[in-house]
Amino acid sequence: MVYNILHVDDEKEIIKLLKMYLKSEDINHYEAANGREALTILAEKKIDLLIVDIMMPEVDGFELIRTVRKTSNLPILVISARVEASDRIFGLEIGADDYLTKPFDPHEAIARVKALLRRYYSLGVNSGLGQDQLKVGNLTLDTHACTAYVEEQLIILTAVEFRVLKLLMEQPGRVFTKEQIYEHGWQDPLAGDNNVRVMMSKLREKIGNERIKTIRGLGYRLEVVHETA
Repeated sequence: MVYNILHVDDEKEIIKLLKMYLKSEDINHYEAANGREALTILAEKKIDLLIVDIMMPEVDGFELIRTVRKTSNLPILVISARVEASDRIFGLEIGADDYLTKPFDPHEAIARVKALLRRYYSLGVNSGLGQDQLKVGNLTLDTHACTAYVEEQLIILTAVEFRVLKLLMEQPGRVFTKEQIYEHGWQDPLAGDNNVRVMMSKLREKIGNERIKTIRGLGYRLEVVHETA
């Protein structure tokens, strides 16, 4: 399978560098200088993964991520010169799957790209394997479309959120440790320890705080919430 990647960055040298490495992996490379150009390409092309810088003119990276996440669970890798922990956490909270800071090793960037693609396609996030739907109370997970529904309301999930929610919904009431969630959600050692907390917080915002209970010192479990009257 040949993948299409859209790289959004206003630094031409960064674009040129990663383009060379991606082409050596037989990955098609599209480029945009800002979020506005990126949205146009996303509307016209089938894109499998998005690489996003944060500091860009017109529509910046954060706004681009927010816009994409309204309709898509496309894997998103941030590569940015903004190195503060607050920036990394915010990027993950609004929907990025991974965050790499500049300057970076291009080999590591390619490894992260391949890991995200592998998880999204090869490891079942987009493969349509298993049950078509999982249902716990009034929460339904469509395992083909990688989306969730609270009653009739559509919830768009990132790739990591989908895998973790699927894990929790397969065994509601069971407590999963942070390590188990980390291993199941990210499936490689490149994800940071803080990612679990950030992701669970974001997942709670999407499906309801009352559905995911923190068991202090142990981990997390999914609670059954029934239909509203």
